[in-house]
Amino acid sequence: MDGDPTPPSHSQLLGDKFAESKRQYLTPTASDSDAQPTERPTTDGNSQSPQVSISVMTPPPPVTLSSKPYDSSDFPEDMYPPENFALVSPLIYRSGMPKKRNFPFLKRLGLKSIVTLVLEEYPEQSRRFLEQNHIALYQFGVAGNKEPFADIPEPVICQALLVLMDKRCLPALIHCNRGRHRTGCLVGCLRKLQEWTNTSIFDEYRRFSAPKSRSMDQQFIELFDVRPVLEQIDPENVPDWPTISYSLQGQHH
Repeated sequence: MDGDPTPPSHSQLLGDKFAESKRQYLTPTASDSDAQPTERPTTDGNSQSPQVSISVMTPPPPVTLSSKPYDSSDFPEDMYPPENFALVSPLIYRSGMPKKRNFPFLKRLGLKSIVTLVLEEYPEQSRRFLEQNHIALYQFGVAGNKEPFADIPEPVICQALLVLMDKRCLPALIHCNRGRHRTGCLVGCLRKLQEWTNTSIFDEYRRFSAPKSRSMDQQFIELFDVRPVLEQIDPENVPDWPTISYSLQGQHH
C-alpha cells in the first residue's frame, strides 16, 4: 500500500545498532563517576569501530644516579659482620676476631658474652667496646692443633662449653683469629652435646676451615668426652634445646 512506511534496509538497521552501542560505550555510568578520569576512546577517520582506551599512569619522579661507582664505604658501618660470621644455635654465633668496623654490627646482636680462644692479649679497643656495652669476656687461650706438638686441652674446651651452656651468658659470640680451626673445634664439641652425628659435625667443620682443614681437629672432636661437661651443667640455666635436655636426663639417670 502507498500509505505504508518503507521498511528500514539492512544497512540502516546496522547503522542504528552501531549508533546505540556507541552511545552506551561513551556514556559514563554511575560507577564511572567515582573512578579516576581516563582517556576517552577515539575513532579513526578510516574506521567505524571504536579504539581501545588505555589509562596513562603518572610517571614516577626521576632517579638521581650516582656519578661514581659504589664502593664499600657507601654502605652503613653496621652492615659489616666479622669474618666467617654465622649463627651456630639460637643466641650463639661464631666468627673470626672482630675489628672496629664490626662493632656496630655486634652491638645489634645484644651480646652478653664473648668466648675467645686466642692466646694473645685481647686488643684494647675491643676491651673498651665490651666494657661500654656490658659484654663479659671469657678468654680460653689455646694454641690449636698443629702437628707435631701443639694440641687443644680438653679441660679448657669443657670450661668454654659451660659458658655456652648457661643461658644467663647468652647471646654469645665464639671466635678465634679467623673463626676456622679453634672455633671449629669448640663448635664441633658443642654439636656433640646437641647429639649431632660425626658426619654432620665434620661437614660443618670443613665448610668453615676449608681449604686448610686439619685432621687433628676432627680427631679431637671425635674423641672429645662430653660427660664432664654434662656433669657440671646447671640444669636450671641450660639453654632451651631439646637435645640438651635429653642428654641431661640420661646423665642424671
